[in-house]
Amino acid sequence: MRTVGVTDHTIISFILTRIKAYSDLIKLRLSALVTFSAVFGYILGDRGASFGWTGFLGLALGGFLISGASGAANEIMERDLDKLMKRTQNRPLPLHIISLQEAYWFTSFVAILGVFLLWTFTNPLTTWLGILSMVLYVFVYTPLKRVGPIAVFVGAIPGAMPPLLGWTAATGSITYEALIIFGIQFIWQFPHFWAIAWVSDEDYKRAGFKLLPSGGGQDLNTAIQIMIYTLFLLPLGLLPSYFGLTGLNSGIVATVCGVLFLAQTFSLMRDCSRKSALKIMFGSFLYLPIVQIAYLLDKLP
Repeated sequence: MRTVGVTDHTIISFILTRIKAYSDLIKLRLSALVTFSAVFGYILGDRGASFGWTGFLGLALGGFLISGASGAANEIMERDLDKLMKRTQNRPLPLHIISLQEAYWFTSFVAILGVFLLWTFTNPLTTWLGILSMVLYVFVYTPLKRVGPIAVFVGAIPGAMPPLLGWTAATGSITYEALIIFGIQFIWQFPHFWAIAWVSDEDYKRAGFKLLPSGGGQDLNTAIQIMIYTLFLLPLGLLPSYFGLTGLNSGIVATVCGVLFLAQTFSLMRDCSRKSALKIMFGSFLYLPIVQIAYLLDKLP
């Protein structure tokens, strides 16, 4: 009985290790955040007499799988670079928890299933935008990270796609409202990306990543650029209210969050410290979901 118990424990431990490895491969937390943004766009765009649950669930699961496949493909392409960075050296491929061939098959399956779900339960426009997002992230943004800060601009496009995908899944078209919510998430990513690049500068240099603007320096010029893009969020955050997509309350929330987010950049401009960059990074993680939730609550009857 004791041997059986040990064997059972070993099997359970193996299964849990594999589950964690696959969760890390698809960047579970990032994929969940991406899915939230897509769901946000869908709810904001849905104006039918009854809520479109089929499209909603198809978008949520299909979008999650496409995001997961993109993250997994990114880890496959950067597996040798991940070994050089402290923040990524414990990923499943550098540790050989998952074989490269296994990762290829799993990623392909997840990508195909995600595309299938979008095609079946949403519409062709959403599906093609999802494919475009995946291609840009994997085959353009990923290799450009070692070329220069242009990678941040390119990466911000697929990064801003989720709310656009949500909107097109609900409406079947790209309207000015869709472009507004796309634009907010697009601009948000610059201070978000650059704050992460500042905090992870030593790691990124080991891998040859060049994401910081102004020659890649942790200096006042970079801090000013972070401030400028954060400043753009103030007028952008008011556009949904201005065009009647949401009400006044969400505009107030977006403005308050934008001001608080902007205030953090002044601290970085003053001392150019890693601590200040870290505050901006955490501030960016808070800004987007809070503002998006405010838009959703303001839309509810």
